[in-house]
Amino acid sequence: MKFTDGNWLIKEGYDLISAAYLFQSSYDDKSLSVLATPEDVSRRSAQLDLPVLTVNYSSPMEEVIRVKVVHHKGIKKRGPEFSINAQENVAVDIQETVEKISLKSGSLAVELDKLNGWGVQFFNDHKRITGSGFKGMAHVTGVDKATYMREELDLSVSENVYGLGERFTAFVKNGQVVDTWNKDGGTSSEQSYKNIPFYLSNQGYGVFVNHPENVSFEVASEKVSKVQFSVEGESLEYFIIGGGSTKKVLENYTSLTGKPALPPAWSFGLWLTTSFTTDYDEATVNSFVDGMSERDLPLSVFHFDCFWMEALKWCDFEWDKNVFPDPQGMLTRLKEKGLKICVWINPYISQQSHLFDEAVEKGYLLKRANGDVWQWDKWQPGMGIVDFTNPQACDWYNGHLNKLLDMGVDSFKTDFGERIPTDVVYHDGSSPEKMHNYYSFIYNKKVFELLEDKLGKGEATLFARSATAGGQKFPVHWGGDCNATYESMAESLRGGLSLGLSGFGFWSHDIGGFESTAPADLYKRWAAFGLLSSHSRLHGSTSYRVPWLYDEESVEVVRHFTKLKCKLMPYLYQSAVHSADIGLPIMRAMLLEFSNDPTCDHLDRQYMFGDSLLVAPIFNEDGVVSYYLPKGTWTNYFTNETVQGGTWFKEKHDYLSLPLFVRPNAVVAIGAENSRPDYDYAENVELHVFQLKKSATTTVTNVKGEEEFTVTMTKQEDAITVSLNKQPSKPWSVVLRGFHTVGSVQGTIIEKTSLGIKLLIPEGDQTYFVIPLED
Repeated sequence: MKFTDGNWLIKEGYDLISAAYLFQSSYDDKSLSVLATPEDVSRRSAQLDLPVLTVNYSSPMEEVIRVKVVHHKGIKKRGPEFSINAQENVAVDIQETVEKISLKSGSLAVELDKLNGWGVQFFNDHKRITGSGFKGMAHVTGVDKATYMREELDLSVSENVYGLGERFTAFVKNGQVVDTWNKDGGTSSEQSYKNIPFYLSNQGYGVFVNHPENVSFEVASEKVSKVQFSVEGESLEYFIIGGGSTKKVLENYTSLTGKPALPPAWSFGLWLTTSFTTDYDEATVNSFVDGMSERDLPLSVFHFDCFWMEALKWCDFEWDKNVFPDPQGMLTRLKEKGLKICVWINPYISQQSHLFDEAVEKGYLLKRANGDVWQWDKWQPGMGIVDFTNPQACDWYNGHLNKLLDMGVDSFKTDFGERIPTDVVYHDGSSPEKMHNYYSFIYNKKVFELLEDKLGKGEATLFARSATAGGQKFPVHWGGDCNATYESMAESLRGGLSLGLSGFGFWSHDIGGFESTAPADLYKRWAAFGLLSSHSRLHGSTSYRVPWLYDEESVEVVRHFTKLKCKLMPYLYQSAVHSADIGLPIMRAMLLEFSNDPTCDHLDRQYMFGDSLLVAPIFNEDGVVSYYLPKGTWTNYFTNETVQGGTWFKEKHDYLSLPLFVRPNAVVAIGAENSRPDYDYAENVELHVFQLKKSATTTVTNVKGEEEFTVTMTKQEDAITVSLNKQPSKPWSVVLRGFHTVGSVQGTIIEKTSLGIKLLIPEGDQTYFVIPLED
């Protein structure tokens, strides 16, 4: 939202009370407070009829500084508020001189000028990262007498801004206007299902605006060297999050707002759905499931979309008996085939549902101010919206889901949750404006917690579309309704990378696109991309997504990349554990791993898959792809060819290939199983060593994410030392990629393979040995 007309003028009809001078300051051992005035009030005669802004600086955790700005503090507070993991007794260092006053938390500091007009600067390890200058902070009264709080933070030369949720617009957000208001807008517009009021800078800091309601960001748009953000009301709170590196900033941000939960290992396999408006019954479902098995296409999850319930009655949580006369038996038969089951739900209750009258009678639906139930005819006739601020409504809603879990359902696709009206009254008196986005949080939280309670911690997974800050705690999220075009495939990746830079660890998208039907060419290229994503789902709108309906080569492509992903699961699941622990995405923008390489700052058509694999999807029917490799010797995962990075490459690929490279000095754990994602990762695991230059460490986990053993390999002048923290209980091996001969190693069996030398180590053998190098 813009308040200025160019660089000097205020927009007509707006009145600003700006922070121009620091008048007074006070502090204790936890915080620093100052009064900011719009003019110099050092003379007593100027201290009348004076508005002030009260600004408080504190630290909820080390390397994070909270800034709270208040104009009128007597405004009645209404929730909800984001859940912040504030620590107690955070040590801060406050220093004051004649000229300045500062507060420091860890390596992050804020410094205020006491003599020369309003000037606030933030430093990380004594390096200035941003600041708010003369009249940058302000209280605004608008044309309609609505009030706003505004802040302007500096952008330096070459500084880029990322994140702000799952945004399908340009990857670098400079020049964009972003309103964090969840909307059901697909993937081809500036609207977003998942708005997160957090941005990440390539200068090694982040900014989280702690407001669930709409936050309007002008990212180098109102003023090209500033990020301006504003909220309606009389107060503004934001956090400057330090760290020095983009990775550390994300770790700190997710420590503040919540780490992603670790999804179960089975969820990383291939998901297949009925699609949306297609015709299907149990026979159709069986034809798909059996067809996948007959074609040796590993399938982990089958999902039933909306029409598992009877038309016009969504949601009544009852199987349509006209289509599925024996749902319990059907689910039992599907689960006997080794499948997990997911069903579609949303938080809306149709007037035609048998649950509607009960929900009205008991007050479980959102109401208008006059006490009527809020209803409209979009999506379902006369539908109402469940009021999740009512504990009884939550129990009632989850009670119906619980019956489905008893039948054998394992997961829920928690669709919708974006079009939440503001002309409503909540059971607990919550602010409708704040609840608009926050509704997605409590909706997904309630369902996720039910899954944890019923199935056990570590077994819960959603397929969620809407989110706000903190929603990363309830994975998995998918990108919503994309089109069957290469352009939409690329915009989906941009959205996923932006969401990953907003604190979300696990993300998916509809392979082949949701709207329309992709040509076989696009389907195959998207399948390669989708199966090298955190989570992989074949789903569409008006047509089925089984590969044999496209062409036989599509079957081969899906088989090839599904089996590849299963083989990569020891590496991927260890990456998932790390993501859950640290707060990093599995699919991560290049700048996260290579923050010192400016070329990576703009790359949005390739990504790192975990910390060691680089993926560059192909976005055209010619099979031509351009990609960039940072400096170092990279290894083609498929061919074992090595290339020197620090430059761009352009090449053509068939459908069974794409650029998949391993960074230098990496150890990648490859499993022995290619037909399912959840298996014993430690048994016969192969640790592939790529261009070892110094020391590299990897951990092999089990399907619960628990450590089996950790290996460190260190390159000496003419040998590699291998050390383990414990004796593995199962046989394993080391594969030295690109090596053709090595010296003998006692207690191992040496094999020559097309990829390199393989050393087989029996179970329970030594925890330290040396591999003499002869190449």
